[in-house]
Amino acid sequence: MRRLIVIAALLASTAQAAPLAPKPASGLYLGADLSYVNEMEDCGAVYRSGGKPVDPYRLLAAKGGNIVRVRIWNKATWTTYSNLADVTKTIRRAKGAGMQVLLDFHYSDDWADGEKQIAPVAWAKLDTAAQAKALYAYTRDVLGTLDAQGLMPEMVQVGNETNPELMGGVKERKINWTRNATLLNAGIRAVRDAGKTAKINPRIMLHIAQPEHVQPWFDDATAAGVLDYDIIGISYYKKWSVRSMAELGTTIAAVKQRYKADVIVVETAYPFTTENADTSPNLLGEDTLVPDYPATPAGQRRYLIDLTQTIIDAGGIGVVYWEPNWVSTRCGTRWGKGSNWENAAWFDYKQHDALPAFDFLSWKYRRPAAR
Repeated sequence: MRRLIVIAALLASTAQAAPLAPKPASGLYLGADLSYVNEMEDCGAVYRSGGKPVDPYRLLAAKGGNIVRVRIWNKATWTTYSNLADVTKTIRRAKGAGMQVLLDFHYSDDWADGEKQIAPVAWAKLDTAAQAKALYAYTRDVLGTLDAQGLMPEMVQVGNETNPELMGGVKERKINWTRNATLLNAGIRAVRDAGKTAKINPRIMLHIAQPEHVQPWFDDATAAGVLDYDIIGISYYKKWSVRSMAELGTTIAAVKQRYKADVIVVETAYPFTTENADTSPNLLGEDTLVPDYPATPAGQRRYLIDLTQTIIDAGGIGVVYWEPNWVSTRCGTRWGKGSNWENAAWFDYKQHDALPAFDFLSWKYRRPAAR
């Protein structure tokens, strides 16, 4: 009830804002995180479908995808990608292919995830009030810059896998919810304020890794006054989760009802092989496999279809796959030459030809009966 009252007050105070960005016509967001695509193409990757070279954004749309997720780091010094210029290119290509965009603010110069949240170097020594002010200004500036180019995202993540405390927390450390709420609400307020005058008013997502952590985190967030969001995003990788696919569905149904918010699996993946295409170790190996879903192209396809149906049955609104285009190239990462994810991509090793995993995007899913 408290959440509903606060949201009603917030809505009243922003009555002049444009309606939130529309959902896809199907009501389902189905797509992928393509943050690596520009880099892979610069490294020589050529994506194919049926043996013919294709634009990866247009391929995703042609196969039924309707949303592209893209990450942004504040000021990474170890890569020239996932900065505002690179993100702008990605969003332009995604929208040019007719898809919506989910912009994922990491609020870090490096990977922020369920294990750790690393504050941007420029903000690390500021006190909480100053960090909140900087976070707000940065978020408004990025969104304002994109909006001026007709590239406002339809959805915005305020943080990436924020299981630990934003901008400095680690998995083992208890969250200081006074500070955490101040920072999260600064980001939320920035998105809402940007949306008031933008051509597109984005939906706001808060994102937690692995379903077993979702309700405890959102219970604490609610008590701390983090209330004004539209979507709960969940990462689900069986390798790192104690919950089965069916239990994920139970979690989605429970938190949808508990927090009166839409729920989406915003990261997931499954391998089509356990073999390597390069010397960089695969992150998803035998330890990520689920019975009845072998590490084959057909097994990967079936996993995604069954996972999506489970999410729909539970009242969820979609699936976004993590990095299906992170194929093996002549380039590498800090962890080795090639890719750590090529065995979970949607392209084969021989020619980077599209695999059957794409079929899940246009599958005819059963929809819950109207109540």
